[in-house]
Amino acid sequence: MDRPVSDAQHNIEIYENLKSWEEKPVLQKIYLQFYRLIASQINNDIEGKIVELGSGIGNLKMLIPTVICTDIFKNPWIDQLENAYNLSFGNESVSNLILFDVFHHLKYPAYALAEFKRVIQPGGRVIIFEPAMSLLGILAYGLLHHEPIALFKKIECSISASEKINTNEYYAAQGNAHRIFSYKKYQSDLKDWNILAIKKYAALSYILSGGYSKKQLFPDRFYPILQSTDKLFDLFPAIFASRMLVVLEKK
Repeated sequence: MDRPVSDAQHNIEIYENLKSWEEKPVLQKIYLQFYRLIASQINNDIEGKIVELGSGIGNLKMLIPTVICTDIFKNPWIDQLENAYNLSFGNESVSNLILFDVFHHLKYPAYALAEFKRVIQPGGRVIIFEPAMSLLGILAYGLLHHEPIALFKKIECSISASEKINTNEYYAAQGNAHRIFSYKKYQSDLKDWNILAIKKYAALSYILSGGYSKKQLFPDRFYPILQSTDKLFDLFPAIFASRMLVVLEKK
C-alpha cells in the first residue's frame, strides 16, 4: 500500500498516539515490557551511538536514556531527522540501531540494510521489533489494524541506482519481517548479518489493549492475569505469536 503522507497528517497521528499513551496506563506497562526486551539485546561492549529510527513519541528514552531518537518529521522529543535509506551517521559510528514497528514501513528493506551495514560497527546490532504472523497475528492485524499485512505481495528487495526513493511515500506491509526473517528465499539478502535471535511473543495483552488507536477490551485490574496468559501462550508461537524480536549482528 503506497500513498502520499503529509507532515501535518503524520503529526496528527503522532499526537493522537501521545494522547492514548497518557490515557492508557496498561498500554504504558505493555510498551515498557517491549522496551525491556529491546534493551536486553543491546551490545554495550562496543563504542558507538545507540540510534532509534522512527521514534514516534520518543518513549524508548524511558529505558535507554542515551538513545538518539530520530524520525523523518520534527517533534520536540525527536533529537534529529533521519531517513533510513540515507543516514547522516558516519561509517561504523553506530553500535546499535533500533527499529520499533518501522521495518514494515521500509519498501526497500535490502537497500535499508545496506545503509545500516555502512553505519554500524562490526559486531554492532540491528534490533527489530515487529508484528508476528501467527494464526492470531494474521487475524488481529488483518481485521483490527488499518495497515495491510501483504503476505503475498512482492517485496522489493533491491532498487536500481537510478531510481529515486520517495521519502514522502507511505508504505506498509506488516508481514514483511515475518517473511524476510523466516523464509529461505530471502536469506541471500541477509548475507552480511548474523541472525542472533528471532523471538516470538504472544502479547495477547497488547492486542486486547487496543494499542494506540482502538478501545481497550479489559479493565486495568485484569492485566496481571493477561501477563500470565501471555507467558503460557508464548509456548505456542505458530498459533498465538503477535510480536517478534529480531536481532542482527554485523559480520
